[in-house]
Amino acid sequence: MKATLILENGRMFRGEAFGYRHDVTAEIVFQTGMTGYQEVLTDPSYYGQAIVMTHPHIGNYGVNLDVSQGRTAFASALIVRSRAEATRHYKEEMGLDSFMKYHKVVGLQGIDTRALTKEIREKGTMKALITFSPLSKKQVEERFRRFELRRHAMFTTCPERYERGMGSHRIAVMDFGIKENILRQLEKRNTAMTIFPADTSAEEILKMNPDGIVLSNGPGDPMDLPEIIEEIKILMDKKPILGICLGHQLLCLATDGKTGKLPFGHHGSNHPVERLEDGKTFITAQNHNYTVVDMPEVMECTYRNLNDGSVEGMKHKSLPVISVQFHPEAGPGPYDAEDVFDAFMAMMEGKHE
Repeated sequence: MKATLILENGRMFRGEAFGYRHDVTAEIVFQTGMTGYQEVLTDPSYYGQAIVMTHPHIGNYGVNLDVSQGRTAFASALIVRSRAEATRHYKEEMGLDSFMKYHKVVGLQGIDTRALTKEIREKGTMKALITFSPLSKKQVEERFRRFELRRHAMFTTCPERYERGMGSHRIAVMDFGIKENILRQLEKRNTAMTIFPADTSAEEILKMNPDGIVLSNGPGDPMDLPEIIEEIKILMDKKPILGICLGHQLLCLATDGKTGKLPFGHHGSNHPVERLEDGKTFITAQNHNYTVVDMPEVMECTYRNLNDGSVEGMKHKSLPVISVQFHPEAGPGPYDAEDVFDAFMAMMEGKHE
């Protein structure tokens, strides 16, 4: 079945549908990873987005449910040049097409993804519509007008608190759309976690007297969450904190910095980042549209993106508070930067300068 991709600027691409088949409007981004399509689809930070895979061949190793990063697929659509129909992997449990149908993710193949990626790079992230029927210009404009996502994290957070892991360190996790690999990395480090919904008050979190607090990744604009920022201000003075991705941006706003939207975001498994204290370079996994644009006075920049110079990490000048914009847990991607979790563990043990 044919389907049409219509960009907000009027550019159109025609392709072949796969996965779930219904009209969908989303924010379109491109993802530069060569593998990891399943982790991408299930990453809550992709909530409400149509993902263009820049690698031309997708789906060749099927789906293994153990590597999913969320409780469901959060992406709205997947757009590829070529979808592999014959798959070969000893851990495969189902094909990509079946997985997407089950999770109601729309697929579009046979698209010139190089031209589409170039369009996004030149014009910036924009709204996109995948439709299975002819639409008038007025109908398309109305679909775009009605599509307005805000407070994304409230749709990806856990519905209620829960416990996970065992160990000598007690950690409170604020879940804005946390990835499974973050929890796994913390479990590996002998931690007992309580995961809280995004709108939990600082008072309730502090009742458990955690050794440290993790502010998770998640989708959307951090400025949409002013009440959560106020709770983070309270937590900062009480406990060691690690912020990841959206958690990093929220810490920036909680310390009077500013965030803004990147032209086309960072989405992929191959983003070079420099650690400023020793000049070491890491290849990192990233997935965000927003970034720190003005550093807070109380924070010091710890990492820089080597592609565009954007802020990739911060630490507080006097409190045990650190954050990174990239994803040290990978999933998909390299594990070069997982020592960020070790730094957080050291802070909880009082080894903070």
